[in-house]
Amino acid sequence: MKSRALPILAAALACVALHPVAAVAHAFLRTASPAVGSTLASPPVSVRITFTESVEPSFSSIVVTDAAGHRVDDGKPAHLDGGDTSLAVGLGTLKPGTYKVAWHAVATDTHRTQGTYRFTVASSTAP
Repeated sequence: MKSRALPILAAALACVALHPVAAVAHAFLRTASPAVGSTLASPPVSVRITFTESVEPSFSSIVVTDAAGHRVDDGKPAHLDGGDTSLAVGLGTLKPGTYKVAWHAVATDTHRTQGTYRFTVASSTAP
């Protein structure tokens, strides 16, 4: 009886080893606008982030704060142009200064990632 069990066990292990497994991925920041660490001559009207994987906007966020920690975004992010890897959030009128973008994303596979970056709106140099 044991001699028959060994080939069956070997065949089962071979099936498991050769069966493709779905990749487990996380949604990491791919690109951002304004870009990470950038200095802008004029204030942006939104923050747009593209991730490496599809994200769920209902469970993700983009929060933009000024140097004093006051929130300057207009709320919940939404997908851009029907794509499921990009999110955007509108901004109020930004004054010159440095702004912090804090994001967290929940990928469609339910894995969570988060990060922060800063951008600067340059001071006006008008005469």
